[in-house]
Amino acid sequence: MRHHYKGRKLGTDWSHTQAMKKSLVRALFENDRIKTIEMRAKEIRPDVDRIITWAKRGDLHSRRLAIAKLGDKELVREIFEKVEQGMWKDRPGGYTRIMKLGPRKGDGAPMVIMELVTEPCVPKAKRQAAAAEKAAAAAAPKAEEKAEEVVADPAEEVAEEKVEETVEAAAEEAAEAVEEEKKAE
Repeated sequence: MRHHYKGRKLGTDWSHTQAMKKSLVRALFENDRIKTIEMRAKEIRPDVDRIITWAKRGDLHSRRLAIAKLGDKELVREIFEKVEQGMWKDRPGGYTRIMKLGPRKGDGAPMVIMELVTEPCVPKAKRQAAAAEKAAAAAAPKAEEKAEEVVADPAEEVAEEKVEETVEAAAEEAAEAVEEEKKAE
């Protein structure tokens, strides 16, 4: 019976699994990127997230927990310094990325690259607003190009001239308003 031995066995006994996980987590923090088997990467992801969360708390107890988990004081110091400098400040979680590479040639094990995410986190609302602005900016020039290409009817040419006169009048009014503001200052 396993009795409180959480997680996957990864083909070894419990003590070897724990040592392997500790080694993989240390390698990830030292190199910022490792190549491993998919199951191992999925198994160490919670440990990595937990250590970074402790570093974000930054107190002595968290530091001691991280040292116990990693077994390397210098590496823990480096992690805590990165967090103090604001590396994962805006990111509420998800500090790792797993990219699949395909099967290993020898035994067909699914290989992945696991890396620490370093780019800043952008909230979903801001991403959607930025995408909407890009779409509006991209649509405006296309509409102008279509308007120039379609003009073949004389009635449309007259309408286009009126639009140009209106645009010129608006530009003149804006210039006058700017001049009045300068005089007022």
